[in-house]
Amino acid sequence: MLGLMQDHKLLVSSLIEHAVACHPDAEVVSRTVEGPVHRCTYRDIHRRARQAASALTALGVQRGDRVGTLAWNGYRHMELYFGVSGMGAVLHTANPRLFPEQLEYIINHAEDTVLFFDLSFVPLVEKLLPKLAGVRHFVVMTDRAHMPECAIPGLLCYEELLAAQTGDYAWPDLDESAAASLCYTSGTTGMPKGVLYSHRSTVLHAYGACTVDSLAVSRNETALLVVPMFHVNAWSMPYAGAMSGAKLVLPGPALDGASVYQLLRDERVTLALGVPTVWMMLLQHVAAERLQPSSELALRRVVIGGAAAPRAMAEAFERDFGAFVVHAWGMTETSPVGTVCNLLPKHSSLPLEERLQVQAKQGRPVFGVSLKLTDEDGRRLPHDGQAAGHLKIRGPWIAGAYYRDDSGSILDDEGYFDTGDVATIDPDGYMQITDRAKDVIKSGGEWISSIALENAAMGHLTIAEAAVIGIAHPKWQERPLMLVVVKPGQTMERETVLRYLEDRVAKWWLPDDVLFVPQLPHTATGKLHKAVLREQYRDYRFPEEA
Repeated sequence: MLGLMQDHKLLVSSLIEHAVACHPDAEVVSRTVEGPVHRCTYRDIHRRARQAASALTALGVQRGDRVGTLAWNGYRHMELYFGVSGMGAVLHTANPRLFPEQLEYIINHAEDTVLFFDLSFVPLVEKLLPKLAGVRHFVVMTDRAHMPECAIPGLLCYEELLAAQTGDYAWPDLDESAAASLCYTSGTTGMPKGVLYSHRSTVLHAYGACTVDSLAVSRNETALLVVPMFHVNAWSMPYAGAMSGAKLVLPGPALDGASVYQLLRDERVTLALGVPTVWMMLLQHVAAERLQPSSELALRRVVIGGAAAPRAMAEAFERDFGAFVVHAWGMTETSPVGTVCNLLPKHSSLPLEERLQVQAKQGRPVFGVSLKLTDEDGRRLPHDGQAAGHLKIRGPWIAGAYYRDDSGSILDDEGYFDTGDVATIDPDGYMQITDRAKDVIKSGGEWISSIALENAAMGHLTIAEAAVIGIAHPKWQERPLMLVVVKPGQTMERETVLRYLEDRVAKWWLPDDVLFVPQLPHTATGKLHKAVLREQYRDYRFPEEA
């Protein structure tokens, strides 16, 4: 027997239609590439998204065609989020931080027919132009007054394209399983892989982001999206904003500590979302300028994802900002929200020391997501907080296959996707990443967590950043090498680092050597690029071996 309920499709266009019906005057604030801060509302986004859809139709874009963007977080990019997907085309948000060769590959692999880009990326597009034979139209996202002089033939102006349309476009009735957007992985283990999200998965993921036990996005929040809109749909925030009516603050290209702090202060931001590298710059700015954020800002929560948040960072936000750090975990293949670390009632009375230990975990699965741990042979491991195994995930917004990839199934017999992470899960369901499977250090038959070592080191007030990699060892198979970046104007010695770690990690985890470097390499998504470090130090030998 079937239920007798109405059947309405879950479409991206339904999100912006809901926004204009229920919270049309909620603000979207953008720091533009041109310079000024731009203010508009969901009503404006709705109208201009329909103009964008009409403009794309006039350019010959059809359902299923891929439309690429190379753009920062801004209102025009948000218009394309709804206009492209709403008309039935596929929004491909390309990450401009990838190498040019990778960008050339993904734009051609996606078969983008139109490419929209911010003024910042005109030189990049000029460089890529000879290799992008499939792109029929290039559109710079600005007005006529700021159109650049460049070598891109037939370059179109975004504002002129929209001005030529009336905005009375009617969204088509699409299959909710149709593709809505396309994101590529950062390509740390080869060429980037495409993850193709559907309308249904996108809307369900937005529901998940809005739930109280997840990111708790609501009309009462002013959310700063430091997480880029060119990476995993900005953690669903443009969609969750439209669903909930949250005020969105889009920082454009200015992600330095001073610029981020200014937006936090001037826009009275209550919720901020981003990766640890950006928050490190913010904290350094606050310390250097001796600011008093707890008295100047309205910030209540900081969501940190993309990489493990050092405990010292959570302490700094709580101590100096009066803001609670919410750890979250996900990846391109998970849309990306998989787990969020909110506290249970029993944690409210814990001493700060114990509570921070809980906050350091990546959190509990959002409804709809299932996790499991397996050993090397695929056998399930217990969720006892001790057993570390390969983390696998399934759910309605988890990838089932890669776009245009014939390398075989990416799911196991139970439909789980292997994330490539090694993790533990405790009896309360809190998952904690101990390492990437390829980064874990195998020493004498035991595993050493490079992430735990890095986070311990970054608790030292002199250390700005740390990375740990495994180096081949004749006796123990591998031993840890720590690479340290000290804060500006500071110095320290190898022995100082080792003494600091002695009381914080197991003795046999202590690095066999510590090297000081001016900077560490990062991936296009802000994570430590350990593949580069392993290649750079592949011939390194510890002092006693040398």
